[in-house]
Amino acid sequence: MKYKILVFLGAACWVTSSCNEDLLDKVNPNDYSLETFYRNAAQSLEAVNAVYAGLQANNLYNREYFFLHDLLSDDCQGGGAQLEAPRGQVLNYVFDGSNKLVNDVWQGLYRIVHRANLVIANVPNASENITDDLKNRIVGEARFLRAWAYFDLVSLWGAVPLLTEIATTPEGTPRASSETAIYEVIMADLAFAEQHLPDKGGYAESDKGRAVKQAAQALMARVILFQTQDYAAAQAQLQKVIDFANSHPDQLGLTARFLDNFQEENENNVESIFEVQFSEAFGTNDAWNGDGRGVAEITFRGQEYGPNAWRNVIPSDGLVAEFEANDPRSVYSFYRIGDLFNNESDTLTTSDVQGNTEKPSWKKYQMIYKRANEELQSGINFRVIRYADVLLMMAECMIQQGNVTGALGYMNQVRDRADVMMPHYPTAEYPCSTPQEAMTALIHERRVELAGEQIRNRDIRRWRKAEIIDIRPSSNYQANKHELLPIPFVEIDNNSALEPSDQNPGY
Repeated sequence: MKYKILVFLGAACWVTSSCNEDLLDKVNPNDYSLETFYRNAAQSLEAVNAVYAGLQANNLYNREYFFLHDLLSDDCQGGGAQLEAPRGQVLNYVFDGSNKLVNDVWQGLYRIVHRANLVIANVPNASENITDDLKNRIVGEARFLRAWAYFDLVSLWGAVPLLTEIATTPEGTPRASSETAIYEVIMADLAFAEQHLPDKGGYAESDKGRAVKQAAQALMARVILFQTQDYAAAQAQLQKVIDFANSHPDQLGLTARFLDNFQEENENNVESIFEVQFSEAFGTNDAWNGDGRGVAEITFRGQEYGPNAWRNVIPSDGLVAEFEANDPRSVYSFYRIGDLFNNESDTLTTSDVQGNTEKPSWKKYQMIYKRANEELQSGINFRVIRYADVLLMMAECMIQQGNVTGALGYMNQVRDRADVMMPHYPTAEYPCSTPQEAMTALIHERRVELAGEQIRNRDIRRWRKAEIIDIRPSSNYQANKHELLPIPFVEIDNNSALEPSDQNPGY
C-alpha cells in the first residue's frame, strides 16, 4: 500500500474590476474543509492514509525515530565522524529539553495523533458510498496508529498532554493527570482496533501494509508488559496471535531466512505483523524535511548506518559480544571487513569504512546487499512488529508465571529458524533450570534476535522498572531522571497550559 493522500489546497483568485460579485461568491470545488471533506469512502481512505504517511516523516521512520530509540539503548555506539551533536547528546545521556532529536520525535508523534483524531472524529459521519463496516475499519486503523503514537509518548515522556479530540481553539493542553489516563486511551483504542480490523491476509493485495487485528493484539501485549507487567493479561493477547499463526501458517509464522525481515524483496512477509511502507519509486530529496506529506516515501537508515556510507551508528561492543559462538544471526546482523556485498561481487575493505574499521557495522536494513553503495533513498520497509517478538514476549510471560518448560518451547521456536538452527535451551551457557536462569536466557535471546529494531531501549526501561535487571545504557545515566525524556522547551514555551514546573524531574 502506498500512502497516497490528498493535501488540502486553498486556491487564490486574483480578479480585476470586471469580475462580478456572483463570481466571487462561487465555491471552489477544489478547496476542501472539514465541512466538505470526509463525505465518502475515497475521502475517508485518503484521510487515514495521511495518518500512515506520518510514519514516513523525517522525524519518525524516515530518520529520527530509529536514532532516538537506538541511541537510548545499549546496543549502539558512534561510528563515523558525522554523528550530529543532538544525537551524540542522546547517546551520552547529556541532553535537555533543547535537544533537537528529542523535539523532532515528539513533534512527529503528535502529528500522528492529530491526523488520527481528524479521522476518528469525522469518518463516522461519512454517508456517501461507504458502509458501516468500512467506516469502523478506517477508524480502527486510525485508533491503532494513535495508540502506537501515544505508547511512544507515554513510555518515553510520561504523562504528556492528552489530545483525543480535534483542537478547535488556541488554548493549550495540560499534561494528563497521570500516565494511567493515557494508557486507558491506548487500551481502548487497541480494543476497538482489535474488534474492527481484519485478520492478517484479510486485505486486498493493494492494501497490504494496513494495520491488522494481530497488530493490535501484539501491541496491546507490549503495552501491558511495559505499564503493569500483568503477565497473564499480556499472555492472553499473545495467545490470540499465536493461535492465529497456528491455524493460518500461510499468513503468519517465522520466515525460513532471517534477512527476509530486513531486505526489500520480501516485505510484508509471513513474519511481518506491522511495518512502515517505503518505496524508492516515490523517493525525493524533499524527505530531508519531510513531514509525511506528498510522495517522499523513503528512509535514510541505510545511508546513516551503512558501513560504506556515513556509518554514524554502529553496534556496541556489548551487543557484538552478546552473540553465542557460531550464532549465524551475528553474520546476518553485522557487516565486517572482508564480507561480500553488492550481490557478492564486492568485498568490504578498510578503505570503504569510516571510523574504527575493526568494529562491525549494521547489516539490517542496508541496501548494499544488492548494490555497490548506500544512497540517501532506501525503500526497505521498517518492521515494527514481527512474529519472533510475539514468541519471545510469550516466553517471557510464561517465565514470569513459573512455566519455564513452556517458555523454552517458544524460545526454541525462534532458534529453530531454518537458517539459524541454534542449539535448544537449556545450554551449557544458559542452563534455564530456574525462572531466574530462564529469564537470563530470554533477555539474551531478545537482544540478539531483535538487535537494531528499536526494541531494546524499552526492554531495558521496563525490566529496570520491574527490578529484573539494572542495566544503565551510559555511565551518565541517572536514576530518577533518565527514566523519562525532557519535555521539549519549545512545547513548554508554546503551550499556554504548561509551566516550567511541568518539566520532568531532573531537567
